[in-house]
Amino acid sequence: MRNYPVATKRVLRAILKAADLCAAEPTRAARRMVEGGFTPRYDYALQMFNEVPYDRWRDYDAADTIRFYALRMRETGFVKSSPQKIIAEGTEWHFLDEIKRELKA
Repeated sequence: MRNYPVATKRVLRAILKAADLCAAEPTRAARRMVEGGFTPRYDYALQMFNEVPYDRWRDYDAADTIRFYALRMRETGFVKSSPQKIIAEGTEWHFLDEIKRELKA
């Protein structure tokens, strides 16, 4: 991210726009999955796009999500750092905040 900030922002924007597309146009997304060879079954792909809440990324707080999973990993001994330390040292939210403003519906 620090070495390629423009590329990082472009990739993040593309991922979030794709999630919005999956939520807004599930039939189109399912058709692209089949055309791309990712799955042979259109009906399964369409069911997935209709059931998975792709547009929820706008509703969740990213820091709360990291805090939750960091705490679970600490409880299992996978990491030794506290969730607060992981967030302070391992996250950068300005790209996400900027893109959220850009993509506001």
